[in-house]
Amino acid sequence: MRIAIMTKSWKTTIATIIIIFFLILFGLLIYSTLTNTQEFNGKRALEYVKYQVELGPRTIGSEAHEAIENFIISELNKFKWKVETQETESNGVPIMNIIAKRGKETPWIIIASHYDSRFFADQDSLSENQKLPVLGANDGASTVAILLELARVLPVITDKQIWLVFLDTEDNGNIPGYDWAMGSQAFVDGLNDKPDSVIILDMVGDKDLNIYMERNSDSALNAEIWAAASELGFTQFISTYKYNLIDDHIPFIEAGIRAVDVIDFDYPYWHTTHDTLDKISTSSLNVVGETIIKWLNKNTK
Repeated sequence: MRIAIMTKSWKTTIATIIIIFFLILFGLLIYSTLTNTQEFNGKRALEYVKYQVELGPRTIGSEAHEAIENFIISELNKFKWKVETQETESNGVPIMNIIAKRGKETPWIIIASHYDSRFFADQDSLSENQKLPVLGANDGASTVAILLELARVLPVITDKQIWLVFLDTEDNGNIPGYDWAMGSQAFVDGLNDKPDSVIILDMVGDKDLNIYMERNSDSALNAEIWAAASELGFTQFISTYKYNLIDDHIPFIEAGIRAVDVIDFDYPYWHTTHDTLDKISTSSLNVVGETIIKWLNKNTK
């Protein structure tokens, strides 16, 4: 009887060790999955662009505008981000910024894009088109798509604090009652502290992608992002300053926060009726998405 008891005890011990080993292995696998960045998929991002374009122009107050708000929130929840909305107004114009948060450590990084589209295609060559709304395949939809794909691939557990911010009411400057970057200004006004870095993405999904450095942006942050692109062999990021732009980065810059505007302002269909899905490239979406991930991994330890 004594030998039998010892044998049973020994078998129980072995079984316990095996169970603990597999539990540890399983835990490590889960942790690795939650902390490792997945591969950015430009084809998935292009599907996000297509979805937005099929809604129609996402002009303020339209059904399409409300539909994309609901869709963004749904996708962010699906990818396990903490989602908040900032609902306010400026000069009677309603604003709803959507904020997805992950992590609590430093540095604190914000990656943002506007999701609204412009009321009037006033840069169109045909005068009869200039009162029509802009579909905004590149001007809004492309960078919303990049942010949503980043939401899918960025790790659930992070040693950084990352916010993905979908800004409302950016694209209606020079229209009575509106201004540029209204959503961005409202967002900055609502901050209780200063993030370490802010990256604004705008019009970077076009097939002929040429992204020059923007003069109002933080020069050091520009250099970091363009260096990340260079390390990946992406020649679409051109290390030359070209434009001084008013965009969603300006309220951050004016608040003393380092921010950049990553934008292809040579896009010939800007604020025209020709800013359509056929102008968007899977490759360009990949270039920008992979560059942002490279920068996150390289410069934010």
